[in-house]
Amino acid sequence: MPAEQLTPTSASRPKTGIVHLGLGALFRALGCVFVADAMTASGGDWGIVGVSLRSPKVRDALRPQGWAYTSLTMDVPAPVARQIEVLNDVLVAPEDPTAVLDAMADPAVKIVSLTVTEKGYCHTPATGLLNTEHPDILHDLAHALPRSAIGYLVRALQRRRDAGHAPFTVLTCDNLPKNGKLLRTIVLDFARRLEPDLADWIAEQGRFPCSMVDRITPATTEADIRTVTELTGLFDAAPVIHEPFMQWAIEDDFVGGERPDLEVVGVEMVTNVLRHETMKLRMLNGTHSALAYTGYLAGHKTISDTICDPVFSRYTQDLWSEIIPSVDAPDGVDLSSYADALHARYRNPEIHHLTRQIAMDGSQKLPQRLLGTLRSNLNVGRPTAALCLAIAAWMRYVCGIDEVGQPIEVLDPRLEDIRALTAGLQTPTEIVTALLSMESVFPSDLAPLLRAPVIAAAETLWALGAREAIKTLQDDE
Repeated sequence: MPAEQLTPTSASRPKTGIVHLGLGALFRALGCVFVADAMTASGGDWGIVGVSLRSPKVRDALRPQGWAYTSLTMDVPAPVARQIEVLNDVLVAPEDPTAVLDAMADPAVKIVSLTVTEKGYCHTPATGLLNTEHPDILHDLAHALPRSAIGYLVRALQRRRDAGHAPFTVLTCDNLPKNGKLLRTIVLDFARRLEPDLADWIAEQGRFPCSMVDRITPATTEADIRTVTELTGLFDAAPVIHEPFMQWAIEDDFVGGERPDLEVVGVEMVTNVLRHETMKLRMLNGTHSALAYTGYLAGHKTISDTICDPVFSRYTQDLWSEIIPSVDAPDGVDLSSYADALHARYRNPEIHHLTRQIAMDGSQKLPQRLLGTLRSNLNVGRPTAALCLAIAAWMRYVCGIDEVGQPIEVLDPRLEDIRALTAGLQTPTEIVTALLSMESVFPSDLAPLLRAPVIAAAETLWALGAREAIKTLQDDE
C-alpha cells in the first residue's frame, strides 16, 4: 500500500515576511530551519514564499503536501527526520513574473533572500561587475517583466519606491566573497542604467548585509525519498538531505532593524562577516572544488569516497597547508581545528555529495574558491603546487574527456567559450595557455603568474592521471 502523503501538522501559518529567490536545497536545509526555530523561540510572522527562477519542479512537488517537507539529518548511527512548515507558497517566475513582483513589492515582506548560485548574479567573476552583455540582463533592461534575479530585485524595489514603501533588505546566501557588497554593486549598476534616481534611493535606503552559510546538502535522490518514507511512514516528494552541522553568520544590518530573532537559535549576528566568508570559501569550498575535479578524474563519485582514498586525504591536508596562511581567522576560531572538523565532515559516509555536482559551473566558482588564495600566496612567495594542480584538473575536466577516454558531461555557463578556446588543441601547454586567456575567469594580472606552475601541474596530470599526479606532488615534499 502506498504511504500516506506528508501534510502540514498545523492549519495556521505565519504571514509572509520573507521572499526567497532560487529555492534550492541549501536554503530549505538551513535558512528555513533557522527561521522556523526563531519563530518557535521568539514568535513573529516570518513565513516564506519561495521563488523558482527556472523550473516548476520544486513547486509541483511541494504543493500537494501543503508546502511542508522533511529535513533529514544524515547522522551516525541513524538519520533524524524533522518536518518543516515555514513555507507558504512557491512561485515559478517564468510562468507568472507579475506574481513574483507582487509578492516582493508587498510592504509586509521585509527581507528578500536568495540562493541563485554564482552564475545567477549575471556578473563577471574576475571583476565582480554586472555583465551587461548577459542575455537576461539585456532583456531585463528593456522589459518590465524580468528574467534574472537582478532584474526581479530592481523592478520590485522600483515598485516599492513608487508606492512610497520602504525597501526590503536583500540578503544573499550564495558562496561569493563579500556577497552583500557584490550584490549591492550589481543591483546599483543595473538600477542606474534603468533610472539613476532609483539607484540613488536604493543606495541610500537599501541594505545588503553579507552572510555566510554552511551546511553540506547533496542533491536529493530517489533513494533519499524512499529513506524518508521508511523513517516517517509518509511520502515526501521533496525532502532535503544534509549533514548535522550548520552555520549561518550574518551582518546585522537590516532595513528598520526588522528581521527574525535569529541569534536566539544560534545564528551568528556580526558587524563584519568577511573573515567567516573567506575562511569558508577558501577552506571548505576551495578544497571541495579541488577534490571534485581531481576526484572525478580519478573515478571517485562522491566527496566521501574521495577523502577515504588515502592519497586524496593527504592531498586535502596539503591544500589546507597552502590555504591556511592566506586566511585571517574569525575571533575564537582555530583554523587547524576547523580543517580537522571539515575533514571529518567530508568523511561522513551518509552524505553522498557527488563530485560531478560540485564540479558544475567551475568558471563561476574558481575566482572566489581558489584564485583568491593563489593570488595571496603568489604575492608573498608561498607554496601553490596543490592549488595549481586543482586548476589544472579543472582545465582537464572542462575539456570533456576523462582519463579513460569517456566523455564528461560538463555543465558550465562558459562552456561555449571554453570549447572555442580549446578546439583542436592537444598539449597541456596549449590548453592551459588558452584557458588562462579567459579574462572573465582569470584576471589579466594573475594569469601570467599562473602560467608556468599550472602548465607544470597540467603536464604531470595529463601524463599520469590525477591520483598519480597527486602522489608525485607528495613525493616531492
